[in-house]
Amino acid sequence: MAKEDAAKKAEAPKKAEAEKKGKERQPSALKRDLQSEKSRLRNRAFKSRVRTAVRYLDEAIPKGDNAVVQQCLNEVYSLMDKGVKLGVFKANKGSRTKARMAARAVAKK
Repeated sequence: MAKEDAAKKAEAPKKAEAEKKGKERQPSALKRDLQSEKSRLRNRAFKSRVRTAVRYLDEAIPKGDNAVVQQCLNEVYSLMDKGVKLGVFKANKGSRTKARMAARAVAKK
């Protein structure tokens, strides 16, 4: 019992010092978990922007205004290229999506 009490008393100043330092080192797994959560949220927001741009393109195609369709198509192209560059999408998915959007735009003209 006496040894345990002495050990607890010895640990108390160490904890106080660690709290005073402010920023202390995090374990790698915890840090990786925080990074993964940040990137998941960032990727989720980016994918939402892409889906919105695709939806705007789909809405513009039946109206027949070629200028608006081209503008929406350029927006989808730009977002897909950025997504591939950032690692949100794989290269093949980016190419496939752009090709499908272009085919839709041409088919409705």
